[in-house]
Amino acid sequence: MRRLAQARKDGEAAWIHPDSKAQISVRYEGGKPVEVTDVVVSTQHVPGTPQEEIRTFVEEKLLPASLGAWWHDGIRRFVNPTGEFSIGGPEGDCGVTGRKIIVDTYGGYARHGGGAFSGKDATKVDRSAAYFARFVARQIVLRGLAECAEIQIAYAIGVAQPVSIHVDTRGTGDGKLAQQYARRFDFRPAAIIEQLDLLKPVYRTTTNYGHFGKPGLKWEL
Repeated sequence: MRRLAQARKDGEAAWIHPDSKAQISVRYEGGKPVEVTDVVVSTQHVPGTPQEEIRTFVEEKLLPASLGAWWHDGIRRFVNPTGEFSIGGPEGDCGVTGRKIIVDTYGGYARHGGGAFSGKDATKVDRSAAYFARFVARQIVLRGLAECAEIQIAYAIGVAQPVSIHVDTRGTGDGKLAQQYARRFDFRPAAIIEQLDLLKPVYRTTTNYGHFGKPGLKWEL
């Protein structure tokens, strides 16, 4: 993101506008990072800028310069996967995004991606995928595959299937088996909405005292 901002400020790519985001997926072996597998880059741009020009800049200049030794041709790249991104900032995406997300989730016990839940509908994976991760983690524990399970899911905007699913049993069970089990579930947003019935008005009980550990919610079954 620093490299992208610098390209904008230096005039290297005059079509870049300020709003942008990036996500890097890394494969680990034995607890150590060994390979970058996926990169998502979405950047706001001047209206009418050809998407091919944006992709070429990101793939041929931005990523190799930013990733350095981690760069390789096998990385899956998602550049502005939803297409045109000329409207950004509060005009393009605003709402209630400042809830106390650690209080709403696990009190700091589990890692959090940073997206708030309240104020967003179920098409936003910040909310629906967090609920589904809770549901799948519970299934892992209930079936005796582990005593504890933390699930990490990473998405690319505009791509239904997650680019990464990782299960951490924190040494309490068979991590590989838990990972295999988790991958049996359908993590596409539309499938999550259907399985957890998220189009129904079920959110009133989540407005206070957290979103998890409450009876009657489908992700707690």
